[in-house]
Amino acid sequence: MGTGTTTTSTRTNAATKAAPAAPPVPLRRNWRFQALWAGQAGSTLGLQIIDTAYPLLLLALTGSSTLAAAFGALQIGASVLFGIHGGSVADRYDRRRILIVGDTTRLIACASVPLAMALGRLTVAHSLLVAVVVGATIAYTGPVRLLAVRSVVPPEQLRQALAQDEARMSGAGLIGPPLAGALFGLGRAAPFVGTALTSLLSLVVALLVRFPGRPQSPSDTGEADGTGGTGGTAGTGGTAGTRSAKGAALAGYRYLAGSALLRPILAVVLLINLAGTAMLLPVMVVLRGQGTSDAGIGLALAGEAVGALAGALLVRRLHRLAGPGALLLAVSWLTVPVILAPLLPGGPVTVFAGLFLVGLGVPTLRVMIDLLVFQQVPDALRGRVIAATMTMFTVGMPAGMVGSGLLLDHLSPAAALGTVAALLAAGLVPATAGRTLRRATWPDRTAA
Repeated sequence: MGTGTTTTSTRTNAATKAAPAAPPVPLRRNWRFQALWAGQAGSTLGLQIIDTAYPLLLLALTGSSTLAAAFGALQIGASVLFGIHGGSVADRYDRRRILIVGDTTRLIACASVPLAMALGRLTVAHSLLVAVVVGATIAYTGPVRLLAVRSVVPPEQLRQALAQDEARMSGAGLIGPPLAGALFGLGRAAPFVGTALTSLLSLVVALLVRFPGRPQSPSDTGEADGTGGTGGTAGTGGTAGTRSAKGAALAGYRYLAGSALLRPILAVVLLINLAGTAMLLPVMVVLRGQGTSDAGIGLALAGEAVGALAGALLVRRLHRLAGPGALLLAVSWLTVPVILAPLLPGGPVTVFAGLFLVGLGVPTLRVMIDLLVFQQVPDALRGRVIAATMTMFTVGMPAGMVGSGLLLDHLSPAAALGTVAALLAAGLVPATAGRTLRRATWPDRTAA
């Protein structure tokens, strides 16, 4: 009798173990992911609006190209300055609380601008202080937003979730600049009221949606030895995983520095971002000199976002076509003639077409970074690695913005664009001549 009971119990347990796991909820019905996505979309759209509206406002208030470029330079400079601490905080404290505090701070800063306008007290100093505050909040909330998406979807749906997140970035880039131009045409305060509303949406989502807020320790993930960072081409970043247990703030940078492939990738992306930001103000000046309206300028600058939306459909094909380094170099060299597009006939149409071509490769490069870095890092270190990557990608932008303003104060817009294109080409020559990028391959786990 006892034997029969044991046998029946054993068979029941075996059947239970053999039963297939229930399929995950479809991503479209995962309300936490969709709500977080909506909040992130609002946050990104708000940033796109002010990135276009503030230079237009400061140009109208002061007539100085240097001051117009100073807003973006200070915003990105603050992101770089606080980036190290932002990644460390994301790996040590409750991530949801970080998001709530950051979104609240940005809402207050953004709402202060239309309020000051209504009172007739907006100053250049006030505008630049808002730039610093917004940049600081990006440093703290940026890594958390990327981690939040990964925490509310199962691993088998992560690629689909990242694809939808890519649509958020491209969609905000598409809608933001023309919307900013259109709102600016309605009134100088209108873009900043819109930005405050998008910040409010992001804050409400952070208050309502709960997601795992504490990072997993290396022991939780079975990666206490730090080897989780050594997969694929990312290389020797595993030693940083060991240091992460000690809470080292610079562990993310050590992880990146330990990879022979990631070093040149970061350098090339830094150059592209520097040149891309340096060309924006001269392009605005050229188009405005040709009689293009503010809304038309916004539409022309949306070309990259339209290209990115189309490029999202090409990611898999491009990944099969070439390695990560070859794709990066191809997009980089294509950027050189695109910088000179405003000098060709066609005005805003030519600018839109050139940016569209560059935008086609943007999703491929973003997924490339995710495959080479973020998916191979232990959770206890991931916040710092994401923050370090974001910081390295943006560290050249303040110099690009300030440099473009200084160039325009001493050179014609055409000469300024030619200088930017020449500097980018010169910087790409060493990376192209080296073998590291040209021979880089995708990680083994990606192929699997």
